[in-house]
Order: sequence, then C-alpha cells, then structure tokens
Amino acid sequence: MLKLTLCVLFVLGATAINVQSSIWTNRDQKALAEIHTSGWGKFILNYAELHMQTGGILSELNSEIEKLVGELEEELAGVHHEFNRRTDVHNREVNRLEQEIQDKEREIFNAHDFYDNVLIPQRDRFAAQLEQLQENIAQNRQTLEQSIVQRANDHETFEAQVVEHNDVLSAIDECLQLLNTLEAPSLAQIKKVQKNLNKIQNSLKKHSQFQIFVKVLLEITVESNFADQGALRDIIVAFNNLRVEMVDSLNQITADEAEAVADFNAQVIQLNQEHAEFQRAVVVKNAEIEANATKIEQTLDLIDELDADLATLNGQLQAENDDYAFATDVYNATVAEYNKEINAANQALELLNQPRFQDYVKSQLKGA
Repeated sequence: MLKLTLCVLFVLGATAINVQSSIWTNRDQKALAEIHTSGWGKFILNYAELHMQTGGILSELNSEIEKLVGELEEELAGVHHEFNRRTDVHNREVNRLEQEIQDKEREIFNAHDFYDNVLIPQRDRFAAQLEQLQENIAQNRQTLEQSIVQRANDHETFEAQVVEHNDVLSAIDECLQLLNTLEAPSLAQIKKVQKNLNKIQNSLKKHSQFQIFVKVLLEITVESNFADQGALRDIIVAFNNLRVEMVDSLNQITADEAEAVADFNAQVIQLNQEHAEFQRAVVVKNAEIEANATKIEQTLDLIDELDADLATLNGQLQAENDDYAFATDVYNATVAEYNKEINAANQALELLNQPRFQDYVKSQLKGA
C-alpha cells in the first residue's frame, strides 16, 4: 500500500526542486545532483516538497520515508537471501557434478585399463594358443602318417626276413635229408649239398653270425667230400644246430614284429587320443576367443557410453557455472542498484531535514 501511494504521488509530483537555486550550498548542490541520479532519491525530494506545500508535517514525512528505506533494505535482504540460497544450490550441484565426473573418469580409466591390459593381451594369448594347438594337430597327424609309413616298411622288411628264413630252413632241411641218406655219396650228391650250402650262404648274407658258420660248413664239405662218416655226423649235427639257430631267429623276428605291431597300435591310439584332446582344446579356445571378442566389443561400447556420459556431465557443469555466473552478475547489479537507491534515499532524508530545505519550500510557496 505504501509503494502504491508513493508511486501515485511520484506521478503526480509535477514540480521539481531547483538544484541551481541560490539557497543551496555547493555541497548541497552536489548532493542534490547525486540524489537526482536515483529514481527513489529524486522521488523522495519531490514528494517531500509536495507534502510540505500541502501542509504536511515533516515528522510524518520522515516516518514514511524511513518506511520506504526499510522496505528497500528488506527487499535487499531478500535479494541476499535468495542469492545465498542459489549459491548453496550451486555449490551442492557443482560438488555433485564434480564427484560424478570424477567417478566417471575413474570408470573410463578402469575400462581403458581393462581393455589395454587384460582383454588385448588375452586376445593375443588366445590367438597364440590356438595357433600352437593347430601346430600340435598338424604335428600329430604328421607323426601318425610317418608312423604308418614306417610300420608298413618295417612289416615289409619282416615279411622279407620270414621268406628268407624259410628259404634257409628249406635249404637246411634239404641238406639234412641228403646227408642222412649218404653212406657213400656220389660226386653229384656232394655237389648238390655244396649247391644248397651256397644257397644258404647267399641267403644269410645279412646275418653275419650265420655267415661264418655256413662258410666253415662249406669248407668242411669241400675238404671231406663226406668220405669220413664221423665228419658226416659232425656236419649233420652242425646243420641241425644251424637249423635251431634259424628257427630261433625266425621266432625272434616274429616276436619283434608282434611287439612292433603292439607298439604301433598303442602309438596310434595315443596319437588319436591326443588329436581328440587337441580338437576339444580348439573348440574351447575358439569359445574363449569368441567370448573375448564379445567382451572387447562390449568394453568399447561401454567406453563410448562413458565418454558420452562424461561429456554430458561436463556440459551440465559448464551450464551450471554459466547460469550461476549470470545469476551472480544479476545479483551484483541488483545489489548495486538497491545500494544506490538506499544511499540516495538516506541522503534525501538527511537533506530534507535540514532547515535550508524547509526555507526552500517556503520560498517556493511565496513565489507561487
């Protein structure tokens, strides 16, 4: 109500204090000029002049003006209060945003660290392990193929040795059959025995332990011509011993072949088992590689998301700082304006309580 009344009187205040009047001192004129720069200060002086010209009491005027100053100060206090509240809100918001930014930066660092120091080394390690498994599989198959070829070669050699041994045994048996029927051997019979001995000797070229034995038999046969029955019996015994040696040798190579076959079969089983294990390991490793690739993709997406979140938070912080800076500028301008008006009002109040102001009003009334 007070403001409405004052505003109406302000509009109605058609008269204005003459600053250049001779009644004012230089100091007063300077004060009046300063007061006139303020809307409220100028209004108070005009209102005071009008009030006194219409017979108003100065004490009532002082009371009204003091109320006006009080309202201005109260409004200024409200401005301070609102700005303090805005400052509290700003500080809380800045603290919150800065904490969220710090947390987000930590998340981004952790995501990059996880990507660089876990996922990428893991990817490279998995790739190397898969390559090693593939090399193991290739080596396993190569070893199996080589073993199959070697087994075939060894078996072929065994079969040739069996044929050789059987040929020798056959020749020995033929010699023994002839020798057992010899009493007064003819030259043809002796040559036939010698022929068989040469055949045996040729068959046993690879068996040095038998070569010497057969050579001795051959020499004895040539020298004795089987005329000596005692020598003949010794030769028969020697042939029987040779036959036993050959049978033992045949049994040995047969046993060795059986053992080689067993070893080969065991090796094949082992190689196939290893191959199956390698294949299972490849399946597992491929699954790990796929999971790693998925995790890499998810981590990169997360980093992009975190970067976007960080940009949003930084934008919100910048917007809050800009808004608060604007609010601060408005607050400072508002406070300056209020202080200017309050200071002018107080100066006007001080001025109108001086006797010179009352003398000025009276001189204006006389002039009218």
